[in-house]
Amino acid sequence: MATLRSVVRGVGSYLPANRVTNADLAKIVDTSDEWIVQRTGIRARRRAADNEVTSDLATRAAERALESAGLTAADIDLIVLATSTPDNTFPATATTVQANLGMTHGAAFDVQAVCTGFVYGLTIADNFLRSGSAKRALVIGAEIYSRILDWTDRTTCVLFGDGAGAVVLEATMSDGSIQDHGILAARLRSDGRHKSKLLVDGGPSSTGTVGHLRMDGKEVFKLAVGMVPQILSDTLDDVGLPFEAVDWFVPHQANRRIIDATAEKLGLPPHKVVLTVEEHANTSSASIPLALDVAVKDGRIKKGDLVLLEAMGGGFTWGAALIRW
Repeated sequence: MATLRSVVRGVGSYLPANRVTNADLAKIVDTSDEWIVQRTGIRARRRAADNEVTSDLATRAAERALESAGLTAADIDLIVLATSTPDNTFPATATTVQANLGMTHGAAFDVQAVCTGFVYGLTIADNFLRSGSAKRALVIGAEIYSRILDWTDRTTCVLFGDGAGAVVLEATMSDGSIQDHGILAARLRSDGRHKSKLLVDGGPSSTGTVGHLRMDGKEVFKLAVGMVPQILSDTLDDVGLPFEAVDWFVPHQANRRIIDATAEKLGLPPHKVVLTVEEHANTSSASIPLALDVAVKDGRIKKGDLVLLEAMGGGFTWGAALIRW
């Protein structure tokens, strides 16, 4: 049966120039390369320059995604930007990106689902495209977490990095089979009861300040490994495919131990897992599109491959998407 699918036409990313190693962090906080690598798998992360804001990173990633797709901003009629670190409380950072790109039509808005933001944004854009409300969309994940970290807290400041990634989606008529290119299935979840385990302790209506990131690492690890496998299984069940059919698993790059434990629980072999956490650290909503761009550019992800995405973040929010590349 003929149906509209949201097909990925291009992917791009941007990382700030400043690379911060574990050894660099050991100079400002009580930590060590061995301690960080053993617990997280992270060796380095990028940090935005003082004059860079989230929209700058997002714009550069979007420009590269458009170039990859062979399109211009004039071809886009929707921008969905996932971020927890907007330029301003308002307007939406997506509208700044829209202006930076020279796009004067269509719609642009932000999505706030923390580390799951890109999967939420992808799913929202997919619904716009499949309904006929838009033809082509830019979905961006962009973060400058270095601005909301407590640099005296070694349990959190070593975990995060700055960066941005983007994809271009296009509504394309397909035959409705699981062999179609594009987004085949997606699922989103949230449970606000877990707010205290991962949050930023500030906000316009609560403290009038930006605040700092606070996390109960053990609880987040336990819940992530417990919650994520089920939504991945449900997403594959939606199209009647087993985990063995997946060519590439692209998870949120939060922590190597979480990724390894999730893949093992699902029976996904290490050679099918795309890992960038070692060099990028946790870039929240930017981590999945950054990882996608790396795996596309190095030739791992190819046309026709079945790619499974998943993320979990504060809220708690979590989600998954299955894409035929």
